[in-house]
Amino acid sequence: MMGQVEETANPHGQTIPVERVQIGARMEKNLVKVLKALAEYFDISLGDLLEGIALHAFEQKHPFSEETLKRIAQLKEVYEMDYDASASHRFIEQTTRKEPS
Repeated sequence: MMGQVEETANPHGQTIPVERVQIGARMEKNLVKVLKALAEYFDISLGDLLEGIALHAFEQKHPFSEETLKRIAQLKEVYEMDYDASASHRFIEQTTRKEPS
């Protein structure tokens, strides 16, 4: 995807009209920070980034170039995202407590 856009984007030169919908999705906070920063780096929306990642995953293709993976590693460090894909099935929801007024 990012870094491969020229090769894979719009290979037939045709635009594809789509209807986008809002989704109610919750994700781990630091992961969202990394994704938002990556989208900002490429000057695209978070939705566009997630669409690209999902479409590549559906075809078992790597969405990122080596250069982008290095950038992601930097962003993970900045935003203290200290886990990898193996952690995804071990996440548990953490409730935040409000202090009494």
